[in-house]
Amino acid sequence: MSIFGSMKTAVSGMNAQANRLSTVGDNIANVNTTGYKAVSTSFSSLVLPSSGGNYNSGGVQTSVRQAVSDQGDISYTTSGTDLAISGDGFFIVQGPDGTPVLTRAGDFTKDDLGNLVNSAGFQLMGYSYNSGAPAVVVNGFDGLVPVNVSQDGLTAIASTSGSFKGNLDSNAKVAPVAPATLPSANLATTTTDTKKVSMVAYDRLGNKVMYDFYFTKTAVAAAPPPAPPATAATWEVAMFRNANAATGGTTSFPYSAGGAVGTGSLTFDANGKMTSTGAINITDGVTGQTIAMDFSGFTQLGAAFSGTGTPNGQAATPVQDVTINGDGIVYAKYEDGSTKPLYRIPLANVASPDKLTLMSGNVYSANGQSGVTVTGFPQTNGLGTIKSGALEGSNVDLAGELTEMIEAQRSYTANSKVFQTGSDIMDVLVNLKR
Repeated sequence: MSIFGSMKTAVSGMNAQANRLSTVGDNIANVNTTGYKAVSTSFSSLVLPSSGGNYNSGGVQTSVRQAVSDQGDISYTTSGTDLAISGDGFFIVQGPDGTPVLTRAGDFTKDDLGNLVNSAGFQLMGYSYNSGAPAVVVNGFDGLVPVNVSQDGLTAIASTSGSFKGNLDSNAKVAPVAPATLPSANLATTTTDTKKVSMVAYDRLGNKVMYDFYFTKTAVAAAPPPAPPATAATWEVAMFRNANAATGGTTSFPYSAGGAVGTGSLTFDANGKMTSTGAINITDGVTGQTIAMDFSGFTQLGAAFSGTGTPNGQAATPVQDVTINGDGIVYAKYEDGSTKPLYRIPLANVASPDKLTLMSGNVYSANGQSGVTVTGFPQTNGLGTIKSGALEGSNVDLAGELTEMIEAQRSYTANSKVFQTGSDIMDVLVNLKR
């Protein structure tokens, strides 16, 4: 056995325990860091070849292990922009250099531009609803933009489309052939079986524009014997600007300014299913806009009339609040109570989260050992749920770290004693010459 070898082994042991103490120090320092994942030191032996009766002492080497996949405790806060992930996945954020990285730290607040930024200065990324409902890019970060929740200014969006659904009573009587009984004639003698419902849309300046919709049965298809009595029918849909309705009488007819702003027909088969496209346009000369209405959601069954309509567009109202749901959708809540989706926040994951490369700012990047990054929306493909108004704490066990600290100290001391003993033996050898 080499005395120098035993001393080098002791040095190896002291270095290993110093590394262990370093990870303990990091964990204790970050015990209150949002989303921090504990690190630990693992040891493996280094063996040198020995021959005959001589033993060559080796040493020990260390490697750092991360507990990234271990969930931290979730605590609730009073800020709606604080986000926590319950389950697997990471937020996608970008630093000042624009490089996307991963993090579990969801302590986001608005910066001076309205972007959501966590305490380490990384911007939260999401997909915008500007071009409709977003689709996730599963194998990359293309299409992601900073999530901006600025509540300044007003936004108005003109209605360009709308949909109506409900039921038209199959027992309604057919209107007489005389055109004066049809709402499209814009006269006061409509039948009692004509049903009316209204819908609010928006012009280019965000003003509300109400439209009246009239549904009148105009024909019933004859069925050849021995088929049962036919219920297939045609209905007229006539649409008017509510602001042009007559006042002072018992009916809204006649409407001024040219009458109907749109008319069309809906046809149904004997089973009450629509056979026409259900597409009828509103052409409003006052606002200068065309609204493509979709009535394909209607049926004709033996039940009372019902109808509900929903247009797109948005009134000119200020944003009152911003909310984020478990699916990662960021909604703007307006003063009039309406909501509008702004962004959808995706989550990303890798095959081996514990092998991710840890970077400053409590963020991670993928590497060859962790596997490629796969992106998806919350609550899909095994990804977790986003909790708004909550934060994930660190998963550091403080009592365990203090125990590790004591063990590292004692082991370091023991290794130093081996080194000191080897040094004493060397002194004996030197003194033999004297």
